[in-house]
Amino acid sequence: MKEDRIFQERRARINELRAKNERLTCRERALMSVKHQEPDRVPIDNWMVPEIQKKTMEYFGCDSYNELLDFLGVDFRNNYGPSYVGQSFKKHPDGTVEDLWGVKRKTVVYGKGTAHQGSYSEVAESPLEKIQTLEEIKKYDHWASPEWWDYSKVKADCQLYHPRYCVINVGDRMDRTAQLKPMMYLRGIQQIFIDMVMNPAVVEFIRDRIIEYFVTYNHRVFSAVEGEIDIFMMGDDIGGQTGPLLSLDMWRRYFKQGFKTYIEIAHTYGIPVMYHTCGDVRQFIPDFIECGLDILQSLQPRATNMDIKKLKEEFGKDITFQGAMDIQQVLPLGKPEDVKAMAKYALDSAKKGGGYIICTAHNIQVDTPIENVVALFETYHEHGNY
Repeated sequence: MKEDRIFQERRARINELRAKNERLTCRERALMSVKHQEPDRVPIDNWMVPEIQKKTMEYFGCDSYNELLDFLGVDFRNNYGPSYVGQSFKKHPDGTVEDLWGVKRKTVVYGKGTAHQGSYSEVAESPLEKIQTLEEIKKYDHWASPEWWDYSKVKADCQLYHPRYCVINVGDRMDRTAQLKPMMYLRGIQQIFIDMVMNPAVVEFIRDRIIEYFVTYNHRVFSAVEGEIDIFMMGDDIGGQTGPLLSLDMWRRYFKQGFKTYIEIAHTYGIPVMYHTCGDVRQFIPDFIECGLDILQSLQPRATNMDIKKLKEEFGKDITFQGAMDIQQVLPLGKPEDVKAMAKYALDSAKKGGGYIICTAHNIQVDTPIENVVALFETYHEHGNY
């Protein structure tokens, strides 16, 4: 069949390119690039929704997601942190589930009954949103505790990937080191932005409780792994499509010190730090660098001021960039040649001198044609070598 021939050709092509380009382990390659050295090829990271994972596995004949990552040449493996023990998330009759902060979440299904059906978890109720006073907020009895976790197995979990792969401690989505995002979950997105102007004491109290938790939690994680984490990832979304969600002055007032504290903790253990934020955060980058950030992840190319070529020229000597593959237009709506042109542009613009990890700006979504996924990884290997 024609499809079988095309499949075999594409599988053989990726294998051929990898054999030609790869001389280092994934771990060596990634850490060299973070140190602004040129390895054998640009390191590859991968973010996919489960539906695309399954479709790509089926296309390339892989029996597991790890087998797919191996075949595609993905250099990173995620560690989600210690196990949550001694507690169970409370389930309510309406189907919502409380996370470790007491925030109610629900599962939302989109594209139901279509080829693009998928699901995600979203906030259903923010427990502090309707509370009027700081005194009432101080009585809240569901702050997360670092004592709820079992740290005994996290080192072995990371060791499963060593020495071959680069291990990123990404945390769980409900427990990724952050400041603003858990505040949004607890207080509500609209209300926390109102608070930044009208109720600074409320912002500072909630923020300080969150920082207190993550400081202790991360010390315990980093101590437990004994050097088996290669990169620590934290994340907040402080950028929108056409500009930041808050002013630089507001970020400096409320969040810069906590941001710096998180970085300093990881650096104490010799771990480089990756920070995830969507959107246009161009004006924050000098402050990120000043705070010691190692990797900014993951560049959203359709956001204003986030062109990889310009960012690399201006800041590339001081910080590593990850991302720049568009999931909003090119991957779901473009043709394979558009995908190839996008990936080649990023590689040509950013790979010189190291300091670049190629990946999509976020998860490849369920409406992305498999041909475009294939074209993306082919181009990674065609043009990513040094």
